[in-house]
Amino acid sequence: MSAALPDPAGAYPAEAGWTDRAGIPAIAEEGPRGAARAGRRRWWLVLLAVWGPGLVVMLADTDAGSLVTASQSGARWGYAMVLPELVLIPILYVVQEMTVRLGVLTGKGHGALIREHFGRGWAFLSAGTLFLSATGALVTEFAGIAGVGEMFGLARWVTIPIATTTLIAVATIGRYRRVERIGIFFGLGELALLPALVLAHPHVPAMLHGLTSVPLGHGSYMLLVAANVGAVIMPWMIFYQQGAVIDKGLTRRAIRAERQDTAVGAILTQVVMIAMVVLVAAAVERGAHPLNLETVGQIAASLGPVLGAATPRVLIGLAVLGAALVAALVASLAASWGLSEVLGWPHTLNRRPDRQTAKFYVTYALAHVLGAVLVLASINLIGLIIDVEVMNALLLPIVLGFLLALEARTLASHQRMRGGRRVLVTVLCMAVMGFGLYMIPALLA
Repeated sequence: MSAALPDPAGAYPAEAGWTDRAGIPAIAEEGPRGAARAGRRRWWLVLLAVWGPGLVVMLADTDAGSLVTASQSGARWGYAMVLPELVLIPILYVVQEMTVRLGVLTGKGHGALIREHFGRGWAFLSAGTLFLSATGALVTEFAGIAGVGEMFGLARWVTIPIATTTLIAVATIGRYRRVERIGIFFGLGELALLPALVLAHPHVPAMLHGLTSVPLGHGSYMLLVAANVGAVIMPWMIFYQQGAVIDKGLTRRAIRAERQDTAVGAILTQVVMIAMVVLVAAAVERGAHPLNLETVGQIAASLGPVLGAATPRVLIGLAVLGAALVAALVASLAASWGLSEVLGWPHTLNRRPDRQTAKFYVTYALAHVLGAVLVLASINLIGLIIDVEVMNALLLPIVLGFLLALEARTLASHQRMRGGRRVLVTVLCMAVMGFGLYMIPALLA
């Protein structure tokens, strides 16, 4: 069979053996019954070929800073913070689903679309805020990595250089799919919180009561809700998933499977957040008195009443380390893709570093080095993390505003959201922006 290029609509011929760029097997059997049988046999191949961008970006969303926020939420408000975490699942999904459609249907990254439709000035503003946000995220992740090392007696001057070198090397292997698999492998460390949740034996009636007792009128509760919302949508998440579906070569045929990938990821990341909330809430219920949960060691120590003396250090350390590594990988790639799109540099993980891709890879490496240097030089890491949260809150209106505008301007009418769905998604995005802005004055105080 000759190697034909796909037509503009993204349709690929269905001859035997054909696969599209994402590796999705075509159905070669004739007739509706044959197609149905082939579809049943090969659905798992489609999942293996398409799934990945959504899982990686959602695992990265539950980064080290998010886990600290979840632990503080459980310590201060117990099970009453579980309901907001559940509500955030559809918000996560609808925002990232827009990036899937934009990337697959236009074949262009987020920065490139902003430059094309709003001009270079807005594109540079978007790229600048992206790089700041990504660097801030890297500070948070390296702080988490340093905290895990210090919990086991390793100085940050050992753990941070090792993590930096490892993350830079991962991106240079010359294939997007391998980088994606490594990212998922890192992120699966977060699942260590699930056996910890089982071992903690939380009081189920108290959890159910917490779902129905939400103190919306209490200022400190709403502040923590705002902090959780502000940690959900990061600029680098949008840039990453839109760039990832392009680098992976997904076509229109893959949109449905990639939506499923994104939905499963949104559920998984919030399950991890809920697990952290419930773990700390159960510890408080059994007599723990955590005053400050701002470091990995403090979080692990607070879980002693429910997990014993040694177990929390292993499980919390594994969860935070996995979360920090996958988030560092995703945030730095998003920054590199975004800046390269705006500046017109060649950018892909499917080629090893060479003259053409040198600027892309140098940007990726510099983002890691900058984040590592800030953590190694900083005296007050918690202060840096708070500054990052404030910055992300300030960026939410810009990021989500561009996302909604691009969805309306770049896609054909039949590809856009319409009717009640558009109203719902717009309202959810406005709510996220509002909570982000609500968080700023208190964090600056």
